[in-house]
Parts: sequence; structure tokens; C-alpha cells
Amino acid sequence: MLKAYKYRIYPTNEQKEQIAKTFGCCRFVYNRTLAYRKEAYEKEKKTVNKTNCNNYCNQVLKKEYGWLKEVDK
Repeated sequence: MLKAYKYRIYPTNEQKEQIAKTFGCCRFVYNRTLAYRKEAYEKEKKTVNKTNCNNYCNQVLKKEYGWLKEVDK
């Protein structure tokens, strides 16, 4: 028999702000990485693997946008 659990959290205002920042950064990085992959495919007809996307995020995006360092990976 399978069991399911539901949990409800009540974050403080600081925690709500941190959660919002984290989700915002995730969306931003996803969209930028997707654009990077599309551009690489359209120009060079080559696919970009997960390691290259991670390097792009860590080496390019975090240098251009310092606010990405405020949240955890």
C-alpha cells in the first residue's frame, strides 16, 4: 500500500523573499541557457551538452549578472 503525505509550510517574510529570488534566478538562467543553446544550433549546427551549459552559467552569466550569486545553486 502506498502512502502520501502533505506538508504545509509557513515561511517568514525573509524566507518568502529568498524563495522568490531563487525561483526568479532559476527562470532567468533557464531562459538564457535555452537561448544560448538555440543560438549555437542555428549558427554552427552543433548541440550544447549539459556540461557546456553549466560552464556557460558559471563563467559567463554569473560574471555579467552579479545578483545571480545571491542565491544557492
